[in-house]
Amino acid sequence: MMEDFRKTYLRLCKESGLEPQESILNQLHNVRAAGDSARLDLSTQTLSVDTCAVLGRVLYNDVLFTEVVLSDCMLTEEGVKLLLHGLCSNTTVKVLDLKGNNMRAVGSEALGKLLRQNKSIRRLTLEWNALGMWGEAFSIFCEGLGSNEALKQLDLRNNQINHQGAGELAMALKRNTTLQELDLRWNNIGLLGGRSLLECLQQNRTLLQLEMAGNNVPSDTLKAVEQSIDHNCDRKSTLKESRSKTQVLSKEIQSLREEKGKQFLNMMETIDKQREDLGRSSRMSAVRVGQLQEALNERKSAVNSLKAKLQMTEAALALSEQKSHDLGELLSRVKLEKSELKERQSREMNKEQEEAVIREGKLIRELHISTEKTLHLKSKVDELERRCKAQQDHIFDLKQEFTNSTAELKLRLAQAEERLEAEKKRSKQTLDDAENLRQKEVDHLNRHREESERSLQDRVQKLEGIRIQLEEELSRVKALSVTERAQSEEELIKVRNQVRLEEQQRVSHLEEKLRLLTQSRDESQIHCTQQKQTVSELQAKNNHLALEMEGLKRRIEELQQELGGKEQEKVAEVNKVRVELQEQIGHLQAERATQGGLKEKIAALERELKVQTSNHREALLDKESEISSLLEKLRLKDGEIMRMREDEAQRASFLQKAILTYVQGSPLGSCSPKK
Repeated sequence: MMEDFRKTYLRLCKESGLEPQESILNQLHNVRAAGDSARLDLSTQTLSVDTCAVLGRVLYNDVLFTEVVLSDCMLTEEGVKLLLHGLCSNTTVKVLDLKGNNMRAVGSEALGKLLRQNKSIRRLTLEWNALGMWGEAFSIFCEGLGSNEALKQLDLRNNQINHQGAGELAMALKRNTTLQELDLRWNNIGLLGGRSLLECLQQNRTLLQLEMAGNNVPSDTLKAVEQSIDHNCDRKSTLKESRSKTQVLSKEIQSLREEKGKQFLNMMETIDKQREDLGRSSRMSAVRVGQLQEALNERKSAVNSLKAKLQMTEAALALSEQKSHDLGELLSRVKLEKSELKERQSREMNKEQEEAVIREGKLIRELHISTEKTLHLKSKVDELERRCKAQQDHIFDLKQEFTNSTAELKLRLAQAEERLEAEKKRSKQTLDDAENLRQKEVDHLNRHREESERSLQDRVQKLEGIRIQLEEELSRVKALSVTERAQSEEELIKVRNQVRLEEQQRVSHLEEKLRLLTQSRDESQIHCTQQKQTVSELQAKNNHLALEMEGLKRRIEELQQELGGKEQEKVAEVNKVRVELQEQIGHLQAERATQGGLKEKIAALERELKVQTSNHREALLDKESEISSLLEKLRLKDGEIMRMREDEAQRASFLQKAILTYVQGSPLGSCSPKK
């Protein structure tokens, strides 16, 4: 970049027919050697008009240097004009130093043009010049300063600025909104110029530093200027704080808005997803409900057909039960008659046995008494024998008594034996009578049995007719079972085609039902064969009719139990279907409940969104109230500053009036400025 600048300078010097200055080339070489590519320092260098023209043309499009130092170069008016004309379009130079160049009217006008056109210079040093000696040119400079929007620091020390120039400068400062530091030391502003500057500070809010020492300005004016500058500094700090706060608040508000927007978008996305899921689930549930309704209708039709079949089987079962009931009544009557005969015989035999037992007991008791007596007598005999030696005198009496007693005992024993023999004869007679009676009863029973056999043969014939009817009914049942099996297979195919994989369990239930029907058919066939066997056995073995009838009854009970079990299975299947339907209804209700829960969640999210928006609005209102309070504080500060300015203006007017009255009253002459 530096080499390009040097080549451009040499080329323009060659085009202008000008010999390049060695001092400038050395300076450019030193700048390149130092590596400082942002500062062009040509201070104390003597620059001709042609060199200034070339430098102006080089700086016109330069993008390298940000600081140009031309102090104490003793530039001519034309050279300053050419240099500043080139800097008017420059966009990189930020600092310009023109100290000690004795610039006058043409330089002031060129500086005014530079300040109007240039938008990059931030600091301008014009110390030790003579800009204030020419009023019209300085007014052009002040107009450029008033329209400038980039300059922040301006150094006008030792520029012979009088009170008129200070007034022009004050007018420019009223319009300028960017200048922050102004140095006016060692000029000739005076009292009137100080007042003009003080008045301009009532409108200028950006000037933060104003140096006015060495200008013959009264101390109270300097203090007032310092106070105004302090007010500007305070205002600047408060504005900076308020701006920083407003920036922070705006960032927070922006972040809150972005966050709320994201939350709102996320919430809307979740709500849309939930709505889509809800619609999908509702559609699926509607399809599922339709399928379940169709399956339920088919099951209802199947259940109705099964109910009709069940009614038919119940009617057949009622007929068979009626027949078995008739047979059971006949058997019960025969059994009752047999039991009555047995009970009569047993009662008579029991009575005879009881009487014989009573008689035998009596005889045994008498024999026992006699044996006791004999034992007692034996004891007495023993006692007499023991006393025989002592009582030999009574032996004969005792012997006689003994013989008498033995004879008596023998007599009694003979009587007892006779009575026992008579009792035996009588019991034998009663037994013979009982045997005759029993033989008569047996003959009566045999006759009754023959009659019952004849009646049973009649009943067997009737049962044969019933068997034939049952076979016919069995054939009908077989035909019905074949048709039902075909229908059930068709229904099974339909159910498999409609329900597919989801209805495998139900198909297994239908297959189980079909198996049970076939099993019942086989059992009915087996039952028929058993009935045939029982009929043949009844014809072959009439003696075992009661046992076979009991077997038939047990078989009928088993059939009743089987029918009851089938009925229970059918009822269980119907209940199972009902339970499945209730479970499906429960699932649908649960889905409806979940849908209600989703709706409640959506409502809760909407309420939360409303609460968040209300909180956000409240936060915005709080921030706005804070901003309004800050603005109110600023307004109060401005009011205080205005009051202070008014007070200062009143004081200045009082001082001006006092000075005017003093001047009018004293013989003073006015001095004109040197030209």
